[in-house]
Amino acid sequence: MEKGGATAGTRLRDRLDHLARHWPARLAMVVFATIILIITALLLLPFAKAGPGSASFLEALFTATSAVCVTGLTVVDTATHWTPFGHVVIAIGIQIGGLGVMTLASILGLAVSRHIGLTQRLLAASETKSKLGDVGGLLKAVVITSVSVELLIAFALFPSIMQIQGTFLGTLGHSVFMAISTFNNAGFVLTTQGLAPFVGNWAMLLPIIIGTMVGAIGFPVILNISRNPRSPKRWSLHTKITLITYGGLWVLAVIMIGALEWNGAFSGLPADERLLASLFHGTTPRSSGLSTVDIGQMGEGTWFVMDVLMFIGAGSASTGGGIKVTTFAVLVLAIIAEARGDRDTEAFGKRIPADVLRLAISAAFLGAFLVGAATLAILSLTNFPLSRVLFDVISAFATVGLSTGITPLLPGSAQVILVVLMYLGRVGTMTFAAALALRSRRRVIRLPEDRPIIG
Repeated sequence: MEKGGATAGTRLRDRLDHLARHWPARLAMVVFATIILIITALLLLPFAKAGPGSASFLEALFTATSAVCVTGLTVVDTATHWTPFGHVVIAIGIQIGGLGVMTLASILGLAVSRHIGLTQRLLAASETKSKLGDVGGLLKAVVITSVSVELLIAFALFPSIMQIQGTFLGTLGHSVFMAISTFNNAGFVLTTQGLAPFVGNWAMLLPIIIGTMVGAIGFPVILNISRNPRSPKRWSLHTKITLITYGGLWVLAVIMIGALEWNGAFSGLPADERLLASLFHGTTPRSSGLSTVDIGQMGEGTWFVMDVLMFIGAGSASTGGGIKVTTFAVLVLAIIAEARGDRDTEAFGKRIPADVLRLAISAAFLGAFLVGAATLAILSLTNFPLSRVLFDVISAFATVGLSTGITPLLPGSAQVILVVLMYLGRVGTMTFAAALALRSRRRVIRLPEDRPIIG
């Protein structure tokens, strides 16, 4: 019996090793879906829901997917619908989703066996977009950064939350939950009014802004900066592109949203609170999903700006979503090179390979296709206007969590579409494409070149 069990265990391990080596993207998607189902099952327990009975399957599935995919869209009020046990389950789902399932598995393996096996290295490298030799250092950076930043955010938020919570234990739990939600760009809150009571509270919102940015730039960038803190010239091309593009888009977002809503949704606030609201809402569309002002009361021009920001998203291998800022930057650089008549796409004295440009085009096109298909499907199922549907669809795909208010009002079929979209948005459009590929094509013979007319 023991021999048979050992044989079965060996077969399973060999099968996982085979999948990890040849189809890591497929294995990552399966494991990610499994984690979502486990969180769903826990939320279906009677003591996870406040009040009598259990949550419906769709409520649990939607919440679990939103948590593990670090999105923040909800169909029920998180504060009142779930018990403290349910809140803990949601926080665990957020933490796993933020770290990445394969990254977490590698961390656990490292803690138990003191080393990372080849399978874990392959999976973590695939998920974090890093070189195989950098996986160990990257995992340490992930753990240290996540724990440190979340503790700092919880400590910073504690005094402000104490004002509304009252009890020490309640404030501690709320602060830790908000810290996890902030750093992982999850968008979940434990107050019925969201962050509206803190609209003018700099001590509360500034740590959230900083924590969101740290989580959104990506673990490879954090690792690269930590290794060369005083030598920006030694930073990798990826780090430079990510920081400049993310920073530039953030400044542009703050200015545009502030200008569009200064006499709109922010008009009832004093000048300093309008400035804080501009800073906050210029940050959160990148993947955080938190808001201090009702998004549904903002103008359609602001929604459009947020649509663009959400679709671009955060940094690669970060807690955020979207097509990623590096994808956007590579596309812009390619357009500039073409406008100049340059043969190569270049940045910071480096040439960007043609296959990277093809990946950027593929990621952007596949993301746009998913958003377009989901928007069309939901429009056919509801009577909501295009501007609201498109906003919530992009929010789901980019794992942001902002909403114009229609998500809880959607029929079950439309909510299922958002569940699928959140899942695909989190595992990544390119990971999804790689998982569908049966094999990589290596052609010995190349066809003759010809040039179709463009434009």
